[in-house]
Amino acid sequence: MLAQNKDTITRLNEVIVSDAKLRKFSSSQTIHLLNDSIISKNGALLTNLLNYNSVIYFKEYGRGMLSTVAFRGTTASQTAVIWNGININSQMNGSTDFNTLSAMDYNYVDIKGGGGSVIYGSGAIGGTVHLNNDLKFDTSFSNELRLDYGSFNTQGISYKSHFSDKKWSTQIGFSRNYSDNDYDFPNTFDWKGNQRYNENGEYQVNTLNANIGFKIDDQQLLKLYSQSSSTDRNISLLSSSESRTKYKNDFSRNLLEYNNVLGDWIANFKTAFITEDYQYFPDNTMNQFSYGGTKMLISKADVSFQANTALLFNTILEYNKTTGEGSGFGYHEREITGVALLIKQEVSSKWQNELGIRKEFTNNYKSPLLFSLGSALQLTKGYQLKINASHNFRIPTYNDLYWEEGGNPDLKPESSYQMEIANVFKHENLMLTQTAYFNKIKDLLRWVPGNNGIWSPQNTDRIEAYGAETMISWKKEIGKSIIEVNGTYAYTISKNEATGKQLFFVPFHKITSAVALSYKKWSANYQMLYNGFVYTQSDNDPTAVVPSYLVGQIGIDYQVPFFAHSKIGVQVLNLWNEKYESLENRIMPGRNYNLYLIFKF
Repeated sequence: MLAQNKDTITRLNEVIVSDAKLRKFSSSQTIHLLNDSIISKNGALLTNLLNYNSVIYFKEYGRGMLSTVAFRGTTASQTAVIWNGININSQMNGSTDFNTLSAMDYNYVDIKGGGGSVIYGSGAIGGTVHLNNDLKFDTSFSNELRLDYGSFNTQGISYKSHFSDKKWSTQIGFSRNYSDNDYDFPNTFDWKGNQRYNENGEYQVNTLNANIGFKIDDQQLLKLYSQSSSTDRNISLLSSSESRTKYKNDFSRNLLEYNNVLGDWIANFKTAFITEDYQYFPDNTMNQFSYGGTKMLISKADVSFQANTALLFNTILEYNKTTGEGSGFGYHEREITGVALLIKQEVSSKWQNELGIRKEFTNNYKSPLLFSLGSALQLTKGYQLKINASHNFRIPTYNDLYWEEGGNPDLKPESSYQMEIANVFKHENLMLTQTAYFNKIKDLLRWVPGNNGIWSPQNTDRIEAYGAETMISWKKEIGKSIIEVNGTYAYTISKNEATGKQLFFVPFHKITSAVALSYKKWSANYQMLYNGFVYTQSDNDPTAVVPSYLVGQIGIDYQVPFFAHSKIGVQVLNLWNEKYESLENRIMPGRNYNLYLIFKF
């Protein structure tokens, strides 16, 4: 019953989750948790973590370059990234570049497939990626320093410090990732027979984090989350004759949250201020650039009421104001007011139902009425059935509406109707989840050439996306050894209704697997990634594809005896020296290495 789980939403426990709605109102959908132990086994940037440990497909413009996703056959702008409960997708292009985010900056990362617009707003069509910083209220003080050095003069440093008592909880940290990124292209030569390499690929990503929680009393809690980042990277060349360009982007995110428990009522108020800026240099030797930036203020009032032991009501009132200015779209303002109602019912301890509706109001577009309806039923001790249906959307971005060469102020939001069914099996140390889904998208925004030769966004296509996902995990302790096995598989059909063609850059198949073994002070892991071929043109020309590829990486580390809880490790990436690319002619590195030291004190 909800009353039995009431501590998770009404009491200020030792651990305060940053995104309570994810757990409380997503029982009918599948959530894939990546904890800190999985994060530490992967590269610093978020792309590598999710690419090797989830069903999400990534399209990279080279190592460390722009990285976008296709989740359940949708576009990059149809996956919402949620930072501590706040949607942080770019207001300029609607997506998130996952190579500007360091996985080390978060306690854990969640991936939720399927619709989430009722709670998280625009873009939550294919799924949501949640970046969380939870606060602990215990008496502790800890520090962690990680140092990385690898091929191509790749350097990484990540520091995190945590201090807490019964009243205060504080987390501070910073990270820096840098690389010359001048790797050779495997088995690739120019017309003179010279080895080709990644030119103009240098990058660095710097982030700073501070999270503070203060218990005013047993019923009141105040939290502050703050993160800022600066990414400076050149753009890899396709040929030596191209101009050497550069792209800089920065963001700042600040969230103040107040929580008050009043009997069966919980009041939660959030105020966030988010900025993003970019500069594009057509010649990185000169200080001439185009630019753009937005500032967004978010105010949210979130009130829940426990009507009885089995029924929970939650209302949300949200106001967003965004101002944007750039050399490509001038100066514009946008105000959005959203209202949502969430209902959670527990018929019994084995049967939960969820209902949510949301409506937004703005002068920039006509918002549809959104809904989400789901049920989770524990049929036997080892089997759970989940069913969910939802109506989701994505609003036009600043670039879509206002770009001076082709922006279209008359665009409608993309609209999506979705249904999914999941079967969850558990037996001892084994867990298997299988999900089938269907997603119908209308008014898809595409930039198309007009009669005057200028490209402009239009609501043109209808898309049907359907498929199946499988996730499996197994863990076993044998004496002093621990064995863990994890894997995912995604089968995806995403086709244009009018032509019956698969969307370009959506693979039919993606597989990941990981095996980890630990014995006393030693641990080792192997990870594998398979991406099926993708079409690069909308007509599915079989000669215009990015071929399938299979890559693996292996790591081993040792707990240093004279430094408690400290490790030294080495990783071999692209172990089999596979020549591969996720975007045509954007070749990824061959076999390369990374050495790391982790100090905990």
